Amino acid sequence: MDYKDYYKILGVEKTASKEDIKKQYRKLARKFHPDVNPNNKEAEEKFKDISEAYDVLSDDEKRKKYDAFGADWNRYQQAGDAQGGFDWSKYAQQGGRGGYTQYEGNMEDFFGGAGGFSDFFSTLFGGAAGPGASGQRTRGRAGGMSFKGQDYNAELHLTLQEAFEGTKKTVGIDGKNLRITIHPGVEDGQTIRLKGSGAPGIQGGENGDLYITLRIHPDPVYTRKGNDLFMDAPISLYKAMLGGEAVIETLSGQVKIKIKPETKNGTTLRLKGKGFPAYRQQGIAGDLYIKINLQIPENLTDKEKELFRQLASLRGE
Repeated sequence: MDYKDYYKILGVEKTASKEDIKKQYRKLARKFHPDVNPNNKEAEEKFKDISEAYDVLSDDEKRKKYDAFGADWNRYQQAGDAQGGFDWSKYAQQGGRGGYTQYEGNMEDFFGGAGGFSDFFSTLFGGAAGPGASGQRTRGRAGGMSFKGQDYNAELHLTLQEAFEGTKKTVGIDGKNLRITIHPGVEDGQTIRLKGSGAPGIQGGENGDLYITLRIHPDPVYTRKGNDLFMDAPISLYKAMLGGEAVIETLSGQVKIKIKPETKNGTTLRLKGKGFPAYRQQGIAGDLYIKINLQIPENLTDKEKELFRQLASLRGE
């Protein structure tokens, strides 16, 4: 398995701050987003790589673990395999519901198949989750002891749009296809339990359960805080000065907003109820906050420059 240099993928230094990492991710995400590059497999793979890199480097705990892993990996490569290979056991977690083990079933749907996170990510951070022994026992047939089947743990990756609208996913486990309904408003890190979808019980015991932790990809346009959404909206200098209307793309479609005359750069507008839906609470949603980002005109003609000089002269500048 090849080592993945997440710093190189994002194009940042190892000393980069979280803010620098976020800015660089947004820049690359806008460039390689599938909506901007339809039917472009190369761009799609690039978008997955930068999303994976951002997922790790924007999380303090994951970044610390990744940095420690990288240092050990470099020493291993320099020394060669003379000492018996790289010690993955220091990093790969093992155990029950809170940890990870190797699972031999068909789990690719949990991670989007070829569209999910890489083997490198899965190995280091537990993307391939497996069964954990529940340890629960009951009295079985013929007076013997029966055991509840092992619980399975997995992660399911969603886009922000999927989390906003809700979606259905088909996953394969133990040779069976399970149809999972994701309700609108789910949060990153939320765990869904599918009772009885784990390993079969022993000696007549009940089946184990399947625990799916939802992971929502960072979005290049929107930032989510609770059920509120935040975004930047580019507005022309002329519209900000004179006022008018602007069309804004939201997760639920286009909306028109009114721009008051002499709107300042950085002004924040609030659209009530246009944020994220509250999980399983029909009719309740957060708000959308739109930060005005003034766009300075470029490539001015001589006539436009003259008009700006006249305006500056009228204002004594």
